[in-house]
Amino acid sequence: MYQQVNQLKRKLNTRHISFIAFGSAIGTGLFYGSAEAIRIAGPSVLLSYLISGIFAFFIMRALGEMSVNNPQVGSFSFYAQEYLGPIAGYITGWTYCFEILIVAIADVTACGIYMSVWCPDLPRWFWTLIIILSVGVINLMSVKIFGELEFWFTFLKVITIIIMLIAGFGTMFLGMGNGGHPTGIHNLWTQGGFFSNGFIGMIASLQIVMFAYGGIEIIGITASESENPRVSIPKAINSVPLRILLFYVSTLFVIMSIYPWNKVGIQGSPFVLTFQHMGINIAVSILNLVMIIASLSAINSDIFGVGRMLYGMAQQGNAPKIFLKVSSYNNVPWVTVLVMVLSLLIAVYLNYIMPERVFLLISSLATFATVWVWIMILVSQIAFRRSLSYEQVKALNFSLPGGILTSIISIFFLVFILCLIGYFPDTRITLYVGIIWLVILLIGYIFINKLSK
Repeated sequence: MYQQVNQLKRKLNTRHISFIAFGSAIGTGLFYGSAEAIRIAGPSVLLSYLISGIFAFFIMRALGEMSVNNPQVGSFSFYAQEYLGPIAGYITGWTYCFEILIVAIADVTACGIYMSVWCPDLPRWFWTLIIILSVGVINLMSVKIFGELEFWFTFLKVITIIIMLIAGFGTMFLGMGNGGHPTGIHNLWTQGGFFSNGFIGMIASLQIVMFAYGGIEIIGITASESENPRVSIPKAINSVPLRILLFYVSTLFVIMSIYPWNKVGIQGSPFVLTFQHMGINIAVSILNLVMIIASLSAINSDIFGVGRMLYGMAQQGNAPKIFLKVSSYNNVPWVTVLVMVLSLLIAVYLNYIMPERVFLLISSLATFATVWVWIMILVSQIAFRRSLSYEQVKALNFSLPGGILTSIISIFFLVFILCLIGYFPDTRITLYVGIIWLVILLIGYIFINKLSK
């Protein structure tokens, strides 16, 4: 039934790739996570999303430059190994897997919470188990089926956001749901000013906001299964960050215009309140369904991303060769999917022993890994550029605007984010965990090398 094959099938088109990346970055971070950033920065959080969105775009263009030139299964792990050395590829690949596993556990936990709203008598761990097994089955299907499901998952999320935006603008300028009295946009400056928590508040929110864009790097991983990576990858990279930026900024603009920023997250979900303004009394149930879909979409992409990364790392010699096994009938790397599903059972255990604290615990661990992976993408792009002649650089089909200089500026920005993580007591533990993780990986690499000699 199964055979070892080192070639995946190119079944993903531009529509699939765009929505896979789009869906992975629009989920709980927008629907609920943005409330914490608003609390820290106030209305100036809009600037935080704009600044972070610009750098997210630069990072994806750097990745796209390498992916279009040489599409690989391991994506940025392969490029780190190719241009920076074996240790860089090893650490980058496993750090990405760690990042996405933690994010997936958080998404599974969130999905279990949403299911408990409808079935409170069933324990949360039961729902996490059902969700993990269901998404695991989806990822064992052909990559084209995976791409179609992800497209429709994301489509439903986007429709929900568009409905909220239309309703929000109706309230702001037509007074819809507000007795015919337009709210306008004065709430952006009348509750303590636009920089209500000072310029420092806006800066402090950057670490939360930057992580909200995490997940779009999956564009690089899809390159090896794209029907035409030279066409689909540039289109996806040029459109996805801009779409995410538009959705985040416009949504928060509407929310903070209608409701005072210091009441967001206190009087209930802004999405629920917007639907209620439209006269939809079942807003809670509608939002709950959308959040379940958003979580399933994110988990779906998480399992896909880690699975393909492990497959690519096995090709590089940085992971066990068993990860190269793919199914004979649909060319899916089933071993890596199975490993990811088994690893996610950690979420079942955590929701069993500490259901009230698990989401906060695990959601704070992935920021360091995300920033590390992005830094390695940029450093790899610099090394890639330096390996090319002037004529080769000019001949690149899809290049990063500004080249090496843009990457250097982006690296400084990401290092600044790491400094913010270490500066604030609430997030400092994340930096410690990240450093310990890198030390463990380094020791593991040295140990494996000694065994192989």
